[in-house]
Amino acid sequence: MQELPKPWFDLHAYKRTRLLETKYEVDIAKRFLDEGLIRNAAGKAYQAWKALVASYAVDYRDKLKDFFPGKVKIKGNKRVEKVDWIIAVIPSSVIKTVSQVIGGEVNVYTNLALILHQYRYNGPDKEGILSPYSSDDLAKNDVLLLISETEKILAKETT
Repeated sequence: MQELPKPWFDLHAYKRTRLLETKYEVDIAKRFLDEGLIRNAAGKAYQAWKALVASYAVDYRDKLKDFFPGKVKIKGNKRVEKVDWIIAVIPSSVIKTVSQVIGGEVNVYTNLALILHQYRYNGPDKEGILSPYSSDDLAKNDVLLLISETEKILAKETT
């Protein structure tokens, strides 16, 4: 078990670890799909995407600092730059902001990842109140799409 490097200590090690995490989460999402566990697969596809966004955020740290200025308290009296904490944690509440700074396909597919994150917790909903997916099969299509896009981007990053 490898501990996640902290971005305030080593940005490059953090990025490498997040890319590896992306790969592992995609593999688990695929296994869940093979077993018919669509909601679990959606959760893992979201986690893979979140790890990918975190890895990209390293390259946009200076721009992200404008959106997340200042410092935050992390443990005891230790304080770190807020931008580094955001990069480390990538809360769901800010993943869209981070992805907009990154731009391109990362921004576009973050929308899909967030919808799948919502589906993961609420399941299908024929009325469309708690989830935009009326069936698991519809969600499965988007899980496959997000996995495919994640793998394409990951291949570019690891070659």
